[in-house]
Amino acid sequence: MKNWITGALLLFCSQPAFAELLEVEYSRFYSHLRKLNGDDVQALEFAFGFSRVGEGRLCEIQKAEIVTDKKTMPITVTSEQRFTLPQEKALKLASAMIRIELEEAANVCDMSVQLQTKPEYLKTYYSADELAMLIEQYEAFFNEMGSFLSFMMPSVKGLTFQFDDDNMSRPVKNAPNINAGYLQLPKAWLKQKKALTLPEKPLRVTAIASRD
Repeated sequence: MKNWITGALLLFCSQPAFAELLEVEYSRFYSHLRKLNGDDVQALEFAFGFSRVGEGRLCEIQKAEIVTDKKTMPITVTSEQRFTLPQEKALKLASAMIRIELEEAANVCDMSVQLQTKPEYLKTYYSADELAMLIEQYEAFFNEMGSFLSFMMPSVKGLTFQFDDDNMSRPVKNAPNINAGYLQLPKAWLKQKKALTLPEKPLRVTAIASRD
């Protein structure tokens, strides 16, 4: 009996102190995903997560799945607690659910959506044409989204390269320096049509965007 109690206590202690199951309709994600249908935005993707209210971080995700009546498919969650989803109308028609196991209360975690380049565009060397293509893709997205409410939408001012090491600070040949894990290329630099060689692959490439 004593051994059983000890084992039960060890099992209990090995479990997370708190976990909550969150289920979100796939259709909520699909409404974002379908905005990237055009050929002029094929280099871009949305990465989803849940931001911790008032703390400026993402909520910890233990497990994520796509669930339909017929099958359950795992979702890969990055170390940053973000994930991507396939754009499939069939999942929307099947009323699929995205099942998320959070390590904290769901009512303190709000959905976070990040626009970034797809993994195949993360590398150490970019030609001038590739850099031009990336910023054109971001411009096409924001232009399309702002076609009716242009005064509310930000405009693209350049590209941001984020690295895994947020302490990285070093010079880059013929380009601005990397500071605290970020390299920013403003439009003025991109218009010089230079190639870019990085010391390592970036974690992501996003747009520098602001309202004029």
